Amino acid sequence: MPYLERDGDVFILYLGNEGQTDSENRFHPDWIDAIHAALDEVEAHEGPAALVTTATGKFFTNGLDTDWLFGNLDKSHWYLDRVHTVFARLLTFPMTTVAAVQGHAFGAGAMLATSHDLRVMRADRGFYSLPEAALNMPFTIGMNALMTLQLPRPTAVEAMTTSRRYGGADALAAGIVTDTAEGDGVLAAAVARAAATTNLRGPNLAGIKRGIHGPILSALATATDAGNLNFG
Repeated sequence: MPYLERDGDVFILYLGNEGQTDSENRFHPDWIDAIHAALDEVEAHEGPAALVTTATGKFFTNGLDTDWLFGNLDKSHWYLDRVHTVFARLLTFPMTTVAAVQGHAFGAGAMLATSHDLRVMRADRGFYSLPEAALNMPFTIGMNALMTLQLPRPTAVEAMTTSRRYGGADALAAGIVTDTAEGDGVLAAAVARAAATTNLRGPNLAGIKRGIHGPILSALATATDAGNLNFG
C-alpha cells in the first residue's frame, strides 16, 4: 500500500509497499482509498508544504488493476469513476505536486504522472506509455480530456493513437515531462523542485489550479456509463 515520508516541508508519497521493489502499484480499489488517505494526511498538515509522488523498483505505476477490473465488469463504471477522483484530486491539490517517475508509467499510471504540476523522469530507464490503442481499450471522457488538454496536441495524438513508449529524453522533447535526471537522482531532483515552492501552498493555489483545469475536471466528473465506455 502507498505510504508517506518527509524531506523537510516536502511530503513524499510512495505508490507501493515500503521495502518492496517488484510491485506494479496498480489502481486496485483499496490502493485508491490508500492514496486518498495519504493525501488527506498531507492536506491536513499546516504550514508550507509540497508533494512529490514516486515509487521504488521497476514501476512508477502500471495503471489500472485489469485483473480486478475484468473480474468485476459489473462494477467497471464505478471503478473508473474512482480512478478519476485520484486525477482530479491531484490536479487541484493545494500545493505544488511533482511526479518523480523513476520507472515505467503505463496507462492510468502515465495519467497519474500527467495529473501533477511537474514531472521529472529518469533519463536512462523506464517508459511513459498509453497502451490503450494496442490493448483495444477505450479512453473514458475524463481520461481523454486529461491527456489532450495536459499534453501538447501532437504529442497527445501520437501517444493515444500509437501506444508509443517514450523514454526520458523522448518524453522531455515531446513536452510530456518537465525535466529528466540520471539514475537514482530523479527523486532528489523532484524534491528540489518541490522544495522551492512550499510557500505557495494554500487555497489560492488550489483555486488557480481549478481555473486552469476546469474543462478537465468537468470531464473527469462525468459519470462513466455504457454510452461512453464499454469493456464488455
